[in-house]
Amino acid sequence: MHIARSGLGPYVESWSPGAVEDDDVLSPAPVAALSALLDQPEPVAAAGDPLPPLWHWLHFLQWPAQRDLGEDGHPRHGHFLPPIPDRQRMFAGGRCDIIEPLRIGDRARRISSVSTVTTKQGKTGELLFVTVRSEYVQQGRTRLVEEQDIVYRSGRSAGQHPTDLDTSATPHSDETWQLPLQPDPRLLFRFSALTANAHRIHYDTPYVQGEEGYPGLVVHGPLLVLSMLELVRRNAPDRPVRSLSYRLRSPAFAGEHALAVGAPADHNATLRIATHREQRHATAEVTFA
Repeated sequence: MHIARSGLGPYVESWSPGAVEDDDVLSPAPVAALSALLDQPEPVAAAGDPLPPLWHWLHFLQWPAQRDLGEDGHPRHGHFLPPIPDRQRMFAGGRCDIIEPLRIGDRARRISSVSTVTTKQGKTGELLFVTVRSEYVQQGRTRLVEEQDIVYRSGRSAGQHPTDLDTSATPHSDETWQLPLQPDPRLLFRFSALTANAHRIHYDTPYVQGEEGYPGLVVHGPLLVLSMLELVRRNAPDRPVRSLSYRLRSPAFAGEHALAVGAPADHNATLRIATHREQRHATAEVTFA
């Protein structure tokens, strides 16, 4: 694990968290709950069926004690949280290789470790990138290998965000796959509950406007990613996903009209989330088996 010398570097030079193993039974209940959130007429999968790509995010959840939450709703402490002052966390992207799908109803094991820690200079200051690698094992076989890139800064950013939101404008696209979205506070609240996410930017409007400087509630990055993958699940249900990568580029906000769009090819598909003001809030590429 290489750490570059920098202002943040000294805080994590001796930080070397060991691997962590967790077990969970992949209950069909969260699948049914997310299916309802996505307005599906019935659960998209049941016990014994393969879990759709990245729906394992509904499992292996952590519920810290209330006293262990920070003012922003994030945990104050965590095995993979770097020891930097006034830590702010953002989900930047990730990758997943699907050797074979996880099966709903079976017990699974997750083995997670930090694979890389690097510092970079961003537009608004220094950033610390931590990549956590997880292997998911079921019935003695590795089924998934996932990497998540989490970016941290020390202190608040001075990033530029729209000062108000146009909730009437709609994005347009000529791409083959399209899924209109308009996340509202109710949907964000339900997704927060479903993923054990207490970050206040997703449900507390006075906080997000007054403390974080956003014009409205922020749509969860994982929800944008899962919305892009819905294009694949709905339009190519018979094409198993072998690998995928995604990147979160700029926030989308509750009330905005968004559009998940995709361009399928023979062996892969490129996906993105657009609004009227930004063509690529999130992007992804999937490779088919």
